[in-house]
Amino acid sequence: MTLMLLDSASLWYRAYYGMPDTLVAPNGTPVNAIRGYLDMTARLIGMYRPNRIVACIEGDWRPTWRVELFPAYKANRVDESGAEEEPDTLAPQIPILLDLIEAFGINVIGVDDYEADDVIASFSEQQPGPIRIVTGDRDMFQLVDDEKNVAVVYLAKGLSKHELVDRKWVAQKYAIPGDRYGLFATFRGDPSDGLPGVKGIGEKGAALIANHFSSAEEALAGAHSGHPALPSALAKKIIDGSDYLAFAPTLVGCAKDISLPQISLGLPKRPKNFDLIKDLQQEYALGASVDRLIAALQW
Repeated sequence: MTLMLLDSASLWYRAYYGMPDTLVAPNGTPVNAIRGYLDMTARLIGMYRPNRIVACIEGDWRPTWRVELFPAYKANRVDESGAEEEPDTLAPQIPILLDLIEAFGINVIGVDDYEADDVIASFSEQQPGPIRIVTGDRDMFQLVDDEKNVAVVYLAKGLSKHELVDRKWVAQKYAIPGDRYGLFATFRGDPSDGLPGVKGIGEKGAALIANHFSSAEEALAGAHSGHPALPSALAKKIIDGSDYLAFAPTLVGCAKDISLPQISLGLPKRPKNFDLIKDLQQEYALGASVDRLIAALQW
């Protein structure tokens, strides 16, 4: 009973940049992200044969509680109006795509004041495995769990060359215990989210810390006590970063306790609104992309 969790924004951004911008509807509306998203979803269903599926979206791309912890969180992505910067030709595609996904009967779930990452993490925590998280973002590596069979379908190299990330993969890639990616990321930081990490600590230092400690609190205690695994310079950087470390694990970590809607997550056995699917297919010249998803769902 595999549950597939789609990090929808990650998918439509990848589709947008991966499909030609010459794909437009008769009325001139760009449709490259829509077609790419549908094509990827159809291929993913064919590859992994999930029994359950959720398209996870942002309830808030920059939740207030994270901004209160760290005002610079994702500030690098804010446009002049205070909204998230996104390409002008992507924005009009998203409402059409969401209408289409819902017409197929695939659950689209976002929760107010939480990011899609948090929705994915909460489903991963609250639902039985196997679970496959589909994303191009490495943030999700913190959720891999071999015992529960939670793995990440990682799309950084594209769907055709995607990698299935489990704890062994994380351990080999970053030379850390496979269950400590979140700790590693806390110290290293992530410029794409405006997260500085601990000043002066890069990937190598973060890996050393993750190999000897299981939490930021433990690492800070080790730095204060002169733990033999910590060179004095690294220990000083940890201590100097204590203010940041007081909130960074919450900031970097995914919320796993969101109250999620109690609904059936099963793969739709029939369309929710087939007339709307066909109308949108015709209006926006979505052609074979819609047909491929219909075929993948075996209707």
